[in-house]
Order: sequence, then C-alpha cells, then structure tokens
Amino acid sequence: MRDGPRGLRKHPPCECLERNLLGRQRLHALENELLRIVDRQKLGHDRRIRYARRIGSAAVISIVVPVHDEERTLALLYDELESALEPQGRSWEVVFVDDGSTDGSFAALTRLHSARENVRVVRLRRNFGKATALGAGFAQAQGDVVVTIDADLQDDPAEIPRLLAKLDEGFDLVSGWKAHRRDPFSRRVLSRVFNWVTGRVSGLRLHDLNCGLKAYRAEVVRGLRLYGELHRFIPVLAHYRGHRIAELPVNHRPREHGGSRYGAERYLRGFLDLLTVSFIGRYRYRPLHLFGGLGLLLGVLGFCVLVYLTVLKLDGHAIGQRPLLILGVLLVVVGLQFFSLGLISELITSQHEERAGVRERTELHVEEILS
Repeated sequence: MRDGPRGLRKHPPCECLERNLLGRQRLHALENELLRIVDRQKLGHDRRIRYARRIGSAAVISIVVPVHDEERTLALLYDELESALEPQGRSWEVVFVDDGSTDGSFAALTRLHSARENVRVVRLRRNFGKATALGAGFAQAQGDVVVTIDADLQDDPAEIPRLLAKLDEGFDLVSGWKAHRRDPFSRRVLSRVFNWVTGRVSGLRLHDLNCGLKAYRAEVVRGLRLYGELHRFIPVLAHYRGHRIAELPVNHRPREHGGSRYGAERYLRGFLDLLTVSFIGRYRYRPLHLFGGLGLLLGVLGFCVLVYLTVLKLDGHAIGQRPLLILGVLLVVVGLQFFSLGLISELITSQHEERAGVRERTELHVEEILS
C-alpha cells in the first residue's frame, strides 16, 4: 500500500468493492432480522387477539363431515346444518373431508366454500376410508366442540342442539343412538350383535357404536390416531382414557340418495379391530400383565406335566415315547417366549413414555387441578 498526500492509505479498487459488498450484505441481513422480529411481534399480537376473542365469546362448534360420492346431498346438508345451528347463537364451521370421491362431490364442495365463509374443505389423495377422513377433519377443526355427521342425510342435523345440551351437562362425548333405525333387517341384526359383543369386551355398554352422529369436546379427539375401522371405537378409546360418555336417542331417516357402501364384511373387520382397541386400552401401559400372565400360566402347566412325568420315570415307567413329554416341554418353552415378549414390550413402552414428556402425559390423564 502507498500513502497519499495526507497520510491516507490508498486501497486497491477490488478491496473497496469487496468491502462495499460486505457492507450491503450486512445491511440486508440486519433488515431481514428486523423484519422477522416485526413479524413475530405481529404474529404474537394476532394470537393474543384471537385468544381474547375466544375467551370472551361462546365456544366454537366444528362440524366434521366425511364425504364419499355424495354430490347430491352436500348443499341440502349445509342448509339443514344452518337451520339447526344458527338459532343457537354460537359460531360454527363445517369441515368437509372429500375421501377420494369420483363424482362431482369436490366441485360441489368448492362451490360451497366459495359461497360460505364458514365452510372448509379437505381433499384426500384417494379413498383411504372413514377413519382417515375423520382424522384429517379433526386435525383441521378449530372449535372447542366437535360434531361428526355423515353426508348421506340419514342422520338428522336437527338433533345436534340436543347433543350439545347433553354435552353441557358435564359429559365429554355424547353418542347418538338410532333407536328406530331405517335400515334393512339384516343390518339391524348384525349391528345389535356387534354392539353387544363390543360392550361385553370393552366394558362400555352403548346401544349403537356405529351411529355417525356424535358430539365431542375437542380434547377427546385431539391426538387420536384413527386407521382401519377404528372410527367405530372412538367412544371405547375415550372410555379407556377416562372421559365421560353418554348416549342419546336420535332421529334416523331412510336413505334417499345413493346406496350403502358397507356390507357384512365390515363387522368381521370390526371384531378384529375390537381386539386391537381392547389390547391398546387395557394393556398399553402394562403389556407384561398380559404376556407375562400368559407365559406364567403356560409355564406352570408345562412344569406340572413334567413333574408328573418325572414321578412316572422314577416309578420305573418309560416316558420317552409319550406325547405328554413333548407337550410339557412345548408349554414351558412357549411360556418363556411369552414372558420374554412381555419384558421387551415393557422396555418399548418405557422408552415411549420417556420421549412423550411429562407435560403430554399430564394433559392426557389429568382433568383439572385445584391450586
């Protein structure tokens, strides 16, 4: 570097250019940081406003409607929902979930969404089933109270205020009961058998688990993982979580549009899912009680068989060709396997609980705290 007339150092042009670029980059970074701070402050302000409005106003009602090829009923259903809910004087929204419809259902939902401010539409990639559709609807529902209703107009929206009133009595879930069901005789018989078996196995005695018209508090459906045919067992899952369940007779109307897409095979799948729900509800946090109990039972039976054969051997009888010897050894081995499976399940459960965190477990199990 060379000094100028007044002792100032002359920098090469490339070095000055680099410093200018660096200064501009720092300036842009500072501006971006200020914009992020302003956005965060605005977002927090908006959230505080929404929270204040929520506290100062009545609870919002979210209606979740799974849709599959119900183009002709959607506008009629919205009109009936509007007639039933507007007199309540409470804010409400409708979340339609298009479960892979192949007719003009999504186009009809698009028109409703454009015409009504309280209509929201969720479109699934394909037909995943009612459980997945309800799960997607629950995830989008913003209300403190969630109501589910089918789109085929067999469930009467005029019954929703009665469900909400029952919910206000202190219940967490109110399930509709189609006391006078407008379905074929064969379906009614299968449904009664299914409900009876489910009540005996789960311990929750309801007349109609299959009714699509139900009202929930938001905390009941929050965090539910629905797949397969588990949507029928939401009351059972809520019962295992300690929520208060009620049942209310509701009006059921004959189907006027389309046809049922469910057959007798769904009850077979339902019984299999009942085993899943019962296992998850009763033994999710204590799997060793199930597998360990079975293992101990089988092990004790096998041990008794082997003791009996040992006594015969000491008495001089040949036991090498007896099938009972193989049975005794098999019972002991299978018992050990069940017991080992129970221990492994306990380890997996404990790791899951550690990852879940204290706050999540507290929100799941605690209803209220007085301090």
